[in-house]
Amino acid sequence: MTDNNNKYWKANIALIVKCLAIWFVVSYLFGIVLVDVLNTVRMGGYKLGFWFAQQGSIYTFVILVFYYAKSMGKIDKEFGVDEK
Repeated sequence: MTDNNNKYWKANIALIVKCLAIWFVVSYLFGIVLVDVLNTVRMGGYKLGFWFAQQGSIYTFVILVFYYAKSMGKIDKEFGVDEK
């Protein structure tokens, strides 16, 4: 592999790790581990921990999918492997 290929895959893996870390924090930590602490705060009439467990993690996942696609487009363009 060339040096450019290694840089491309390092950028790709770094983006994946960042997205997975955000998803983990929102779905596991906010929705399960910290649910009791977050339930002391209300959002739209619902307890925040409940909201993260039921809807917040899904919304975050959908946002991360679009963020990943946009960011990969930028990375692809930067390394010259984009679809033209």
